[in-house]
Amino acid sequence: MSWQDSLKIIKQGTHEIIGEEDLIEKLKKADNGGLPLRVKLGLDPTAPDIHLGHTVALKKMREFQDLGHEAYLIIGDFTGRIGDPSQKSETRKQLTSEEVMENARTYQEQFGKILDPEKTHLVFNSEWFSKWAPEDFLTLASKYTVARMLERDDFEKRYREGKPISILEFFYPLLQGYDSIAIKADVELGGTDQKFNLLVGRQLQKEYGQTPQALVMTPLLEGTDGVQKMSKSLNNYIGINESPREIYGKTMSISDDLLESYITLTTDLSGEELDRVISELKNNKLNPLEAKKFLARRLVEIYHDRGAAQEAEQEFTRVFSRGSLPEDIPEKPIENEWLDEEGKINLVQLLSRLEMVSSNSEGRRLTKQGGVYIDGERAQDPNLVVKPKKGMIIRVGKRKFTRLQ
Repeated sequence: MSWQDSLKIIKQGTHEIIGEEDLIEKLKKADNGGLPLRVKLGLDPTAPDIHLGHTVALKKMREFQDLGHEAYLIIGDFTGRIGDPSQKSETRKQLTSEEVMENARTYQEQFGKILDPEKTHLVFNSEWFSKWAPEDFLTLASKYTVARMLERDDFEKRYREGKPISILEFFYPLLQGYDSIAIKADVELGGTDQKFNLLVGRQLQKEYGQTPQALVMTPLLEGTDGVQKMSKSLNNYIGINESPREIYGKTMSISDDLLESYITLTTDLSGEELDRVISELKNNKLNPLEAKKFLARRLVEIYHDRGAAQEAEQEFTRVFSRGSLPEDIPEKPIENEWLDEEGKINLVQLLSRLEMVSSNSEGRRLTKQGGVYIDGERAQDPNLVVKPKKGMIIRVGKRKFTRLQ
């Protein structure tokens, strides 16, 4: 494939390329018998699940693999202890090394659903940073100024509002940028929210005498709420390791406005097929409900298989279109120590104990919003005290069911 054809594929679904002339020169050299490009994507294992938002850049990396280039997936087990300050309004809590490594392990299990494992270099950045002496960190720090750091929107806003910014956070983009030097990256991928970090890497490569990497930035995927970018902490995500039923159900819950971006950014449709589906959606030849079913089936097929997609669709139709209960409601026991002397417990505490909500605050919010049901009856009082009994069915939202033992 010529470099022109490669560039056309790379540009599809890309938000912005910085250093496009550099990228063209690198592609030309590779096209003329040179070495394949080293394409870098860095991910910090700050949460255990990969969701559809992550897959946008991962799918672009797979395209580079299919074009014959080398994929370097940098697992930030060192930088992950700091946490990326991008778009954060306050200093992030540091993760322990144990938390980071456990998350990294689950990441490794999920990458193979998108990337070609045989052609992926999986590298942990502690490989070089753990060997550094204090003077190495001082040398790196000398390559960038505080003024340049404060040009970053989130840092500038926090500084203006008098909110703390730790020196450790300043190190994050520097360390992330040094990863590009360590592997001699030709191209770095990332979402648009990573622009500052990616530019730091490009600048540091110049400082360390390397040819600067080209930056290929992919769009951010909005979460299922249609407001903020997809994030597990915001509970607006679709995880690729979730059950077929969860993937299908969450996809069906997105607003019609998100359909075009989801179909474009998260599916494996070819150029012509993608154009056809989007065209039919825009011209009302494909109604939004059918488009959601198409998208939901496709996503389950990608991350599970076709049979699972069919079963998930049948289950969704049976439960949500006809008002039936799922066939395989998970059962959970009630522990005596949860209950008071009368065998009762606050509803929100019960939801937390059953792990149907991530926190008491989420339980209270969902209850007030009318998203909690006991044996089919809506319970909207977060102060409600219930007496659990065997066979009681609790539902949270549209898809979470628990039968009490």
